[in-house]
Amino acid sequence: MRLFVALWPSQEALRDLDRAENRLRAAPDAQNLRWAGEGGHHLTLAFLGEVPEESLPDLTARLERAARRHEPLPLRLAGGGRFGDRTLWVGVEGDVRGLGHLAASLAAGARRAGVEMEDRPFRAHLTLARGRPHRHTALRPFTELLTEFSSHEWTADHIDLVRSHPPAAGTPGAHPRYEVLHRWPLGH
Repeated sequence: MRLFVALWPSQEALRDLDRAENRLRAAPDAQNLRWAGEGGHHLTLAFLGEVPEESLPDLTARLERAARRHEPLPLRLAGGGRFGDRTLWVGVEGDVRGLGHLAASLAAGARRAGVEMEDRPFRAHLTLARGRPHRHTALRPFTELLTEFSSHEWTADHIDLVRSHPPAAGTPGAHPRYEVLHRWPLGH
C-alpha cells in the first residue's frame, strides 16, 4: 500500500486557497502545469511509500503514540514558493516549529515500525501544481502571484494515515484517489 501521513487545512482555509488558485490558473502558461486538483490539498507530514499490509498494526500504533505526544497546532496557509521549476507550493505559517516536531516524531515512529524513510528535512508546504515532463514552465511568475496570499488560521487537531490509489494508466488529467485509513487526534 502506498501511504502517507497528512494534515488537511480547514474548509475556510481551502476556500481561501481556491480563490488564489483561480487567479493562478488564469495566468499565462497555467495550462502547462499539472494542478493537484480539488480534494487533494493536504500537507504531507511523512511520506511512507509502499508499506506491506502486515506492517500496518505496528505502524498505526506508533503513529497514534506520536499524535498523542503533540498538541493541536494553529496554522495558516501563506505565501508560496517552488522547488526549481518542478513544483509550485503554498507555504505554512503559525506553529511551524511544532509541525516540524510532529513530522519528525511520525518519521521516527515509522522507522521503528520498519518503514524505510527518506532522510530529508521536513519543509512545511502544500503542493499546488507540478511542471509537466518535456514542457519547461517557469514557476517564478506563479510564486510572485502568491506573495500576498494568506488564508484564515485554523487549528490542526488531528492527523490521518492516507492510502494513495494511483489513477488509471493512460487517463489524461487523472489524479490519485485518497483513502483515509486511520485518524488520530493530536494531544489525546
